[in-house]
This record gives sequence, C-alpha cells and structure tokens, in this order.
Amino acid sequence: MTRSLWLTGAVLCSALALGACSSTRLGGATVPGAGAAPMIEAPPVEAVPSGPIEAAPLPPLAGAPLPSDPMAPPPAGGTDIAGLPPAPPPPTIGGPAPAPAPAPAPSSRTAMVGNWSAQTSGGSCRIQLSSSPSLDLYRASASGCSNQDLSKVNAWDYRDGEVYLYQTGGAVAARLRGSSSSLSGVLAKSGAPLSLAR
Repeated sequence: MTRSLWLTGAVLCSALALGACSSTRLGGATVPGAGAAPMIEAPPVEAVPSGPIEAAPLPPLAGAPLPSDPMAPPPAGGTDIAGLPPAPPPPTIGGPAPAPAPAPAPSSRTAMVGNWSAQTSGGSCRIQLSSSPSLDLYRASASGCSNQDLSKVNAWDYRDGEVYLYQTGGAVAARLRGSSSSLSGVLAKSGAPLSLAR
C-alpha cells in the first residue's frame, strides 16, 4: 500500500510540476505552453482612409507675406518667398580665384606607340615603341644611342601614367611621364635626365 501511495504521490507531483511549466503569467495574461490548445489569432486589419486625401502647401513662416500663388516659383526680384533678401555670395580671399589649370591630355598605351627622339646628356638617338606584344610587355628598339642603358632597350610598358623602358634581361632602363607628344624622366641606373619627343 505504501508503495502505491508513494507512486501516486510521485505521479501527482510530476503532473503538478509539468502543469506549472506549461503556463506562465506575464502581465496578467496566461500564455499557453506546449501542451495547451493553440490560440486563434484574428486576421490582420487593413487600414483604409476614412475620407478624401487633400494636399496643401505648408503655411509661410511667421511674419512673412503670403504669395499670391503658393505653387509659383520664388520671385526673381531680389527676395525669396519668406521675404528675406538672398544670401550674398561667399567672400573671396586674396582676390578672384585663379582659373583652373587645363587638364592634361589623356594618355594611353596606344598613344605612346611610335617613333621618339631621345635626348640625354650624352646626345640624342631614336627609340621605337611598338604595339607588338613581347611576353607581358611590348617590343621596343633603340638606334644610334651612345648611352649603354638606352642602347639595350628592347621592351616597354605603360602603367599608372608612366612609360617604362626595359633592357634585355628585364631590368628597367628608364621611367618617363608626360603626354603623347613629350615625355620626361630619368635613366634608372645613373639618374641622368632623359626626354623623349616626337
């Protein structure tokens, strides 16, 4: 008898414990747990305007005269809609602003292709920049150059606005910058000035 009483008490305690876990009180409302019947939710209500919608301009600022036509653009007679004078232009410091410098002519690899006259401290010679690819560079040739670095030029490339002249073996012979008609730079090894012109 004690064993069945004990089992009945254990089952009753378990049922009470599960019942306490199946619902929780939040703000005075009981929220059903997993074992309770599902709540039925009302369908969403769609908002519908109750009357016609009208559009009207906002009233003017306090103390400002009313315009005759609220949809008209501001008057061109020196005042704005609020009756205030227009703002003066920003002051210039040191006189009128200088005119912007003309933008340099856009350059590209194809604009650099062709015959160039190279000028160094040791004299002048001819450099030919070709559009024929040579591995990941382009073919170049030099003729009549007394400078040993320029006489070995056999490839070139155009990157980030600069022309790179390469010697046999891949060493950079010179770097130049400029336009499609005139380039200036330095020889890589000596740092001597170099210019190319059409």
